Amino acid sequence: MVEGQRFAPRVTMAGRELLLNGTGVRAAGWFKGYAAGLYLTERVGGAEQAQALPAPKRVQLRLLHDVPAGELAKAVHKGITRNSDDAERLALELPLARFEAQINAVGKVRKGDVVDLDQDADGALRFSVNGTLRGSTPSGAALYAALLRSFVGAQPYDERLKAGLLGRNR
Repeated sequence: MVEGQRFAPRVTMAGRELLLNGTGVRAAGWFKGYAAGLYLTERVGGAEQAQALPAPKRVQLRLLHDVPAGELAKAVHKGITRNSDDAERLALELPLARFEAQINAVGKVRKGDVVDLDQDADGALRFSVNGTLRGSTPSGAALYAALLRSFVGAQPYDERLKAGLLGRNR
């Protein structure tokens, strides 16, 4: 349990069992925005290993505060562009814009909402809020890989969150 949020030790996605690799909290100073869990087909301790595993994968966010969807979309955009080189940013421009539009269409995510950012077996990024699919971005594995780097890559949203997702806080 992290910040009062309980993450299932296992989930089933696309007929495959995913294991909770680790959990953490996204914090900026005193403000804690969400608790997160990383689900993979096997447990790993490094970002490269997490990236290399085949789909399906899930990053689950459990909101600790109400947030306008536009703020979430801006954070996703910043994280992906910060963790992608010029060629990747260019290739991801259209799929990222589609994904941001799906996030913005939600309007607001509220305290207690569960946001699943899934990579399905075909590599598409699926975005769900409280179990309801809000959109799918068929971009191959590139968009999801960039999103995952935002959490566990070289320039993550939060170093402590990265460590937790990679199971280093067990």
